[in-house]
Amino acid sequence: MKRAIFPGSFDPITLGHYDIIKRGVTLFDEIIVAIGVNADKKYMFTLEERKAFIENTFADEPKVKVVTYEGLTVHFCEQIGVEFILRGLRNPADFEFEKAIAHTNRDLAAIETVFLLTAAKTSYIASSIVRDVIRNNGDYTKLVPDTVRIK
Repeated sequence: MKRAIFPGSFDPITLGHYDIIKRGVTLFDEIIVAIGVNADKKYMFTLEERKAFIENTFADEPKVKVVTYEGLTVHFCEQIGVEFILRGLRNPADFEFEKAIAHTNRDLAAIETVFLLTAAKTSYIASSIVRDVIRNNGDYTKLVPDTVRIK
């Protein structure tokens, strides 16, 4: 069974993330959306909210699992027996950043990184942009799945 981890903070999940996950399930038997926990980072949404957003978004997709983890992504991959990391690329800056991480990960473990280009219609969306739109009372609903709503 080919399994891939799709790691991130997902604060919140965006339509760009959604696109990569939906396309990833056509390539892998299982996609594990892994929410990384970083005690030094300040999040807009709690870990429970972020996990619920993703679980609700993919409630009808049995090939998508949602977990949380701490520490290095490659160590988590080894712990759960996953050989692939799935990453989305929006632009050349993403590529350069992700390439360095992929090379480092390959040095640390037998983990292969698979890159998918984001769809043109979602390539401008980043969680940081979504958070800024939310903070400034803009219409964030065009940028995130329908399950991501502020109460």
